[in-house]
Amino acid sequence: MNPLASRYLGLDLAHPIIASASPLTATFDAMRRLEDAGAAAVVVASLYEEDIHAADARYAMCTEENAGCHPAAASYFPELPDDQDGLSGRLELVQRAAEALDIPVIAGLSGVSDESWLDFAVQLELAGAAALELNLYLLPTDFAVSGSDIERHYVDIVRHLKRMVRIPVSVTLPPFFSTLGNFSKQLESAGADGLVFFNPLFRLDLDIDTQTVTAEPALSTPIEIHVPLTWIALLSPRLELSLAAAGGVDSYVEVVKFLLAGADVVATTSALLRHGPQYMTALIEGLQRWLADHAFDSVSAIRGHLNGTGAEPIDALLRRQYAHSLGKYRLP
Repeated sequence: MNPLASRYLGLDLAHPIIASASPLTATFDAMRRLEDAGAAAVVVASLYEEDIHAADARYAMCTEENAGCHPAAASYFPELPDDQDGLSGRLELVQRAAEALDIPVIAGLSGVSDESWLDFAVQLELAGAAALELNLYLLPTDFAVSGSDIERHYVDIVRHLKRMVRIPVSVTLPPFFSTLGNFSKQLESAGADGLVFFNPLFRLDLDIDTQTVTAEPALSTPIEIHVPLTWIALLSPRLELSLAAAGGVDSYVEVVKFLLAGADVVATTSALLRHGPQYMTALIEGLQRWLADHAFDSVSAIRGHLNGTGAEPIDALLRRQYAHSLGKYRLP
């Protein structure tokens, strides 16, 4: 029996550490390196709704402009090459990876506006994706839109998608919802098979020399583990769907913490970008050593060991912990 064996979205995994969507999962060769390093699964870099619409617009511009001027020559218009950044290129990538890799290939799909783009989820399923990870990142900036409006829109998208595909669907969430527990239950009721906590936040910055807005990508650090850790600990005993932890993973220490809180899998991006695909091996070996050093015979034995089970009333407990943590500070 494999002591690290895990299960996520109904998929059997060799261990609970997966490679989340990133530049390392945007090419077949990089995904192959992740598999060689021991990744339990890979989430293919997300196909964005905007990319789909842009690819459609480019094709329409090339094929429809002056289309009626020379109807006799229309049949001679050359076929356009596949757009590697659009749907066709992503379908080819998912199909190749699904056929060649021995680990589950989860397709990433990102969008939030018109639900018509979700039709492409069917094609990702047909391309061989073992599951879909739906990224619904939206920063609500319209003051006329309420929190309940946003939640209802997200739930409708998930319900629509689940009617269209038969493979499991997980949803990557931002941590902006006022009642995340209630919203998670709504998504579960709508058919979501898993939730990912959390989506990387948009990091706006200002350049005071050029006086311009910048938005540089930033790799996460262990300090960012606390919000997803809290919610996974609170929700894992109360939800039936799969939970994936994301953000703040830089070593096996964060992997162990997330598992103790109740995560089914731990998804990492920054650690692999920072140290290279081969770092996946170090994460797996670190988890194995920790289990042996603390006399645990399997990952299952620690999963949820420190979650919110039995901590009632949980609100009062969290307030006490918050007050206690602030009281630890002493003035110099």
